[in-house]
Amino acid sequence: MAYAIFRTGGKQYRVSVGDKLSVDKLDVATGEWATFDQVLAHGEGSDVVLGSPVVSGATVVAKVLGQEKAPKVTSFKFRRRKGYHKTRGHRQPKTQVEVVSING
Repeated sequence: MAYAIFRTGGKQYRVSVGDKLSVDKLDVATGEWATFDQVLAHGEGSDVVLGSPVVSGATVVAKVLGQEKAPKVTSFKFRRRKGYHKTRGHRQPKTQVEVVSING
């Protein structure tokens, strides 16, 4: 099955057509199309095209399924014997997408 490796939000993802994944938040409405143009590699089997650093003209098109938040991450700071402690929480916004096509 054909696959592609693309970069978005400082992370790299290996996807095939039909894959669902969660990426860092995109400013795209639910039901719209998102196009990723920073494709690092794409192909199938021994017919793989590598970019340096990206493959020119290659895109990955995905449909936005919705916006969500990742599980909560808790940060706790503590200094012993000083009476100091601080707790903070964070939930990273994410976008759920489904890969529709890989264009090379």
